[in-house]
Amino acid sequence: MAVQLSDEHRMIQAMVREFATRELLPIAADLDQHSRFPREAVERAAELGLMGMTVPEDYGGAGMEPLAYVVAQEELARACAGFQTIVTVNNSLVCEPILRWGSEAQKQRYLPELASGRKLGCYCLTEPSSGSDAMSLRTTAVLRDGEWRLSGTKIFVTNGAEADLCLVYARSEPEAGARGLSAFLVEKPFPGASVGKIEKKLGIRCSSTTEIVLDDCRVPEGNLLGERGQGGRIALATLDGGRIGIAAQALGIARACLEETAAYVQQRQQFGRPIGEFQAVRWALADMATRLEAARLLTYRAAALRGQGLPCTGEAAMAKLFASETAMWAAHKAVQLFGGYGYTQDYPVERYFRDAKITEIYEGTSEIQRLVISRHLLARS
Repeated sequence: MAVQLSDEHRMIQAMVREFATRELLPIAADLDQHSRFPREAVERAAELGLMGMTVPEDYGGAGMEPLAYVVAQEELARACAGFQTIVTVNNSLVCEPILRWGSEAQKQRYLPELASGRKLGCYCLTEPSSGSDAMSLRTTAVLRDGEWRLSGTKIFVTNGAEADLCLVYARSEPEAGARGLSAFLVEKPFPGASVGKIEKKLGIRCSSTTEIVLDDCRVPEGNLLGERGQGGRIALATLDGGRIGIAAQALGIARACLEETAAYVQQRQQFGRPIGEFQAVRWALADMATRLEAARLLTYRAAALRGQGLPCTGEAAMAKLFASETAMWAAHKAVQLFGGYGYTQDYPVERYFRDAKITEIYEGTSEIQRLVISRHLLARS
């Protein structure tokens, strides 16, 4: 399946690249070092439509299709993977499920606020006892006197500290397994909702990762997203788009590794000449470029399928798996080629190495992606 970028795609690419180069690159190291949330940059990104990329214009978004979204996400991640994490969660894990499953009242209430950057969203699925086995979650939802009462603890919630709106998955039918889950739109001010522990992390440090604690949290009945018992389906379908966003993040990190390394090896002198003249170094660059291009093609294919409304679960898993492992491999190779300098904070490849690792873990580990891919292969045969 050939995927070509249109003139519109390239215009979006240039616009986001200019924003990322001007606004993010100069502050990326400081954001990482101090684990600082880039509120001003988020506000400027919202002005460009980047907080609601795929949200239709009728709801205040930019109305981009998935391939344009991927192109933009790569540019953000190339400059600052932590910032891109903030943006992609708001877009793919919060806005998209509201757009797909929300009532008209829910869309009108939440999408303009999220797309404009006036509010930020987070996705609450993982729990202390349920990670890869997300359908075994224990958070409960009980309908009482016209309100849902949610109780439980969510962990590893991206944007958890700053988010205004939480998309929470809970068990509304205790004995129904995966069919017993429902999805809820929980505003932070709702009684019983609070932020718990804030994690100290290896990478993507300007993006907060927290617990969200629900202590008999009172949620209006109208804030059920989709139908009762539809939460498992919503979660799995949402992760298809989320995995494409993580693949795009991995592309940005891998590209940053390649570009920084290519520049460095032409300057670094050893044995009387630039190390870029040595065959081993050139072969490493060739492998980085080849893997990056292969990962990009897989990611573009998954995005194109999603844009056409076609099934893409297997393709999204392939893109996420290969792109994330490419980013980690490229970061490892970059640190190695920088030598001792690569292990210091004087150069950005040390940060890329730390940022890359999470792409192999969140929104489904590499092991889970392989399970998804193999399941689809066997089903087709």
